[in-house]
Amino acid sequence: MKPTPAAHAPIRGTQPHCQTCSLNALCLPLSLNDSDMERLDDIIRRGRPIQKGQLLFQQGEPFQSVFAVRTGALKTYTLASNGEEQITGFHLASELVGLAGYDNGNYPLTAKALETTTVCEIPLSQLESLADDLPDLRKQLMRTMGTEIRHDQNMMLLLSKKNAEERVASFLLDISQRYPRRGFSATQFRLPMSRVDISNYLGLAVETISRVFTRFQKNGLIETQGKEVILQDSDTLFELAGFNEEHECEFQNEE
Repeated sequence: MKPTPAAHAPIRGTQPHCQTCSLNALCLPLSLNDSDMERLDDIIRRGRPIQKGQLLFQQGEPFQSVFAVRTGALKTYTLASNGEEQITGFHLASELVGLAGYDNGNYPLTAKALETTTVCEIPLSQLESLADDLPDLRKQLMRTMGTEIRHDQNMMLLLSKKNAEERVASFLLDISQRYPRRGFSATQFRLPMSRVDISNYLGLAVETISRVFTRFQKNGLIETQGKEVILQDSDTLFELAGFNEEHECEFQNEE
């Protein structure tokens, strides 16, 4: 059954605003003054929550808006000619989604909600006009696109050179280093995606993912209960992933 696209009709009543949003320091340039922040806030559309399995946008659709995740999580993926998904990323609160369509005018990916998710929709035409007046906003958009490109390059390296344990360790560290910036623990967190999605993203069989998780638990590296994960030995995970703990994880999706 094909997922239904999410409706973006505005919600009447009290609405969150950029100035009071706890995530604004993550998805917006910090140098915007109150007046500029209000101008940005005026063009943002805030629709009803997207339910699990609903699509935010589809591959091939005209690129009309950029979205900032407020709550929940999304996955993005491409569809092969045979209809199979290839997951390209997971997007958590404060992260921008949809910028990949900027260069050719169409979304090259599909975005689907992994759980009940709310987003801020920023129409492209109004965003471009505002960015012309606000250099810091344009710089932020360019920085975000550059981060996405770097992450894609790192993902190619991950799939081509690392074994199963190294891929899973890299994935867990990536997620762990994205949560603290949202006020959550880096060592105890919930994975909003299924193991099927993780296996697709990492280019591994689901059974391999399960075996690696089990091995990590037996070796005292992690604890899991459902989708909850506790990192018990981050040092060893960093070694497996080929990272130095003093440096940021190279697979992090944002700066």
